[in-house]
Amino acid sequence: MDIRKVKKLIELLEESGISEIEIKEGEESVRISRHPTGPITMQAPVTYAAPAAMAHGAAAPAAGGHAATTKPAPAPDHSVTAPMVGTFYAASAPGAKPFVELGSEVKPGDVLCIIEAMKMMNQIESDKAGRVVSILVKNGDPVEFDQPLFVIE
Repeated sequence: MDIRKVKKLIELLEESGISEIEIKEGEESVRISRHPTGPITMQAPVTYAAPAAMAHGAAAPAAGGHAATTKPAPAPDHSVTAPMVGTFYAASAPGAKPFVELGSEVKPGDVLCIIEAMKMMNQIESDKAGRVVSILVKNGDPVEFDQPLFVIE
């Protein structure tokens, strides 16, 4: 399939409200989707804390005693990672306002940045609601696959 046809399909997808398109020509086929279907989104690692009594080397309470109550550990911050290798852009155009800044409130689906890969501009969206507490890359920096880009709390 001609690459120009594929580019036209991508432009059509971006201009319309269509979220996915699949075209077959003979034995060749191409499927373009706004929403990735592979394991691109990452979840924050789960950490477990040892019980307070065991962490300090204290013995377990007697049968009639009460166990010490502890507050649940705060949820770890969520890291948004690069789903591909490319160039990081904080805004849609040079000189434009960045998609997000430190302290910005985001919802799932909000655009955080763009990663340019092979002359294609890929919008990276938030998969979690929260506040941006850290931006780990600078505009124009090259990024690697799975490199942390943002921290959302």
